[in-house]
Amino acid sequence: MSLRVYNTLTKTKEPFAPLVPGKVGIYLCGPTVYKEAHIGHMVGPVIFDAVKRYLTYCGYHVTWVVNITDVDDKLIAEANRRGISMAQVAAENTEDYLKNLAALGVDTIDQMPKATKHIDEIIRFIEELIAKGFAYVADGDVFFDVTRDREYGKLSNRTTDSQQGEGGEAASRKRSPGDFALWKTAKHGEPSWDSPWGKGRPGWHIECSAMSRRILGETFDIHGGGLDLVFPHHENELAQSECCHGKPMVKYWMHNGLMKAAAAAGKVGGRSDREQGADASAADDAAGKISRSKGAGGLAALIAKHGGEKLRFFLLRTHYRSTNVFGDEPVAEAGAGVDTFLRFFERYERVTGESFYALPYAKRREEGDAQTNANSTDALLADIAKQRTAFLTAMDDDFNSGAAMAALFDMVRSLNRFVEQAKLEEPAGDAALRKTQVDALRRGTATLRELAAILGLFRAPPKTNAKADDDLVGKLVNLLIEVRATARKNKDFATSDKVRNDLAAIGILLEDRKEGTTWMRK
Repeated sequence: MSLRVYNTLTKTKEPFAPLVPGKVGIYLCGPTVYKEAHIGHMVGPVIFDAVKRYLTYCGYHVTWVVNITDVDDKLIAEANRRGISMAQVAAENTEDYLKNLAALGVDTIDQMPKATKHIDEIIRFIEELIAKGFAYVADGDVFFDVTRDREYGKLSNRTTDSQQGEGGEAASRKRSPGDFALWKTAKHGEPSWDSPWGKGRPGWHIECSAMSRRILGETFDIHGGGLDLVFPHHENELAQSECCHGKPMVKYWMHNGLMKAAAAAGKVGGRSDREQGADASAADDAAGKISRSKGAGGLAALIAKHGGEKLRFFLLRTHYRSTNVFGDEPVAEAGAGVDTFLRFFERYERVTGESFYALPYAKRREEGDAQTNANSTDALLADIAKQRTAFLTAMDDDFNSGAAMAALFDMVRSLNRFVEQAKLEEPAGDAALRKTQVDALRRGTATLRELAAILGLFRAPPKTNAKADDDLVGKLVNLLIEVRATARKNKDFATSDKVRNDLAAIGILLEDRKEGTTWMRK
């Protein structure tokens, strides 16, 4: 199955064929850095990090750009509120954003241009639009004339008659209500730059058009962003870019569903909506999205509580066009899913004496094809090959990470079942047979690592919160394990279950094995 991508512009899945064979350019709208990041700001970056990883795995050379909006009304208002410069507000919150990206494993971004570093390019772009009759100057402001664009509204399916543009003082200077600002004249005390129209600053939409053109060209392959950006931001980007250049701005418009704070979603590893992408046009998505206005706070505390890997796992467990429901229960479910894999990695190390994280794996699709034998007579490897095919089929179908993750769960179940059926954790019997079985386990696990890496998961051992009293913690847990063992021996299962459940509640997982009970931190 060849890769297909859902295009918001055409409302269909289309075969993926980049403009230049073998090369892909992606532009993702980044944050306006006036406050610290919240979990909603991580949705797009995590999704497109996985998209880039998959395209790279498939052999494409990918350039991924995420912009930083560091000049805006909200930045100016925050700077005034705090009594510091706009640049300082932007710098603080950009640093916070970058730290959060790193914690969630987003490290494949190639360029992160800032609007304030591209003022000259923005001014040139506006001059071109004025010269071609698509923009006009009004008392130091410059507006885009939406009535001059016959195709305006084609991305969001809105007409110029239905538009209501910015209000305030600028409204009286517009030719029509839907016209939007390309350049705003400076108010007293605001940051500003010199321009042919006087001191001022750029409008929001023109920043992305100018920066994407400079880095990726007049036409590029993929433009991404949240569903809430379809209108007005992406509609206006598309209009000003295509009017300026007389050609399509983007081949594929990709929009991720938004995040809502609500009740729990489906079980991690299940097969509900993760096997089919929800229609990104669902009207209620934007209404309930997580945002600062709805009480979303900083992300650092959330990362400290759950860890970046579990949050990444949570964000990828559904199709990217689906609504992602955020709350304690769905995040806990995602954490339980991560723990399933971590327990297998410990089991793998016990059996082989090797770390899962040191296991060599295929970095390209053709390498994995060569290493995975779908016709293997070994039952385990035949199952692993089928599950790998299911994973790749899901990713080829509009980057369906939710269905791909379901294939990973199937794979870890097969590997665990094999260890148990082959009794690989028991003392060795037939040495030759065990060697063959361990080799099969190693090959199957390498495929698991290959596919997990595509989603940016399980790339390194989880960071531990080691403290000086870890030895005491270990002794206390072992004491509770002994208490539980005594309770079980006496058939006091209520006490036994309480010990297990209460330990799990504080982050200690027990695992009963034939040779005894072991424990690990979540």
